[in-house]
Amino acid sequence: MSGHSKWHTIKHKKGAADAKRGKVFTRLIKELTVAARNGGGDPDMNPRLRTIVAEAKASNMPRENIERAIRRGTGEEPGVTYDEVTYEGYGPGGVALLIETLTDNKNRTVGEIRHLLGKHAGNLAAENSVAWMFSRKGQVVVEKGTLDEDKLLSAALDAGADDMHDDGSAWEVVCAPEQFDAVRDAVKALGVEPASAEVAMVPQNYVKLVGKEAQQMLRLMEAIEDHDDVQHVWANFDVEEKEIEASLA
Repeated sequence: MSGHSKWHTIKHKKGAADAKRGKVFTRLIKELTVAARNGGGDPDMNPRLRTIVAEAKASNMPRENIERAIRRGTGEEPGVTYDEVTYEGYGPGGVALLIETLTDNKNRTVGEIRHLLGKHAGNLAAENSVAWMFSRKGQVVVEKGTLDEDKLLSAALDAGADDMHDDGSAWEVVCAPEQFDAVRDAVKALGVEPASAEVAMVPQNYVKLVGKEAQQMLRLMEAIEDHDDVQHVWANFDVEEKEIEASLA
C-alpha cells in the first residue's frame, strides 16, 4: 500500500490539514472553476464538479465560495484562466511522481517545480516516462478502530468497490472512478468520516524507502504540496509510519 495514503492519514490525525485550510481552499477554488469551465456548472450533470463540491463541503468551505468559483468557471463572473498541466518526475530512490497543477503561467510553474525537485534529490522527467505506472482509481481511506473490518468490506463491495487493503493503521478501499461517489457515500452511511476520499492516481507498484531517502522523499512531498499551483501529487513510495511521524515531529 502506498506511502501516499499513509502520509495523508497521519497528517489528518495530527491536524496538519486544518493548519493549511487556506491552501486547501485555494486548491478547491481552482478545481471548481476548471471543472465548471470544462463540464458546466450543474453538479448533477458534471461528475467531476460533483466530486469537488462534495470535497469542498467536507472541508467546510462556505457555500458562497463554492458558488462563486463555479460562476467564474461558467463565465458568469470574471476570473483568472487556469491551464491544467501534469508534470512527471523522479524523487529520491527512483520514486515516480505525477504532479498535477493548475497554473496561469506555465513557464513560471515548470521552473519552480524543477527547482523543488532538484533541491530534494529529484528531477523532472520527460512526458509519459512515469505516467504509465499509475491508474486512476477511487480511493477511500478509513482509520482502523473506527469501524468493524467485515462491516466496512461488505458495505464497500455492495457499493461497487473492487478491493480493500490493509495499510497498517488504516483500511484503503479501492474502486473504479465511476463507483467513487457510491462507495464513499456507503462508507459515510456507516457513520464514519474517511481520513481521505478522492479519485487518485494509484501506482501499480511501490518503491520502499528507509532512513535518509525516506526523509528526503517526505520533505519533497511537503515542499511540492505547499506550492500554490499544485493540486495533487501522486507518488509510488512506501515508507513505515514511524518515518512519517519523525518528519512531522
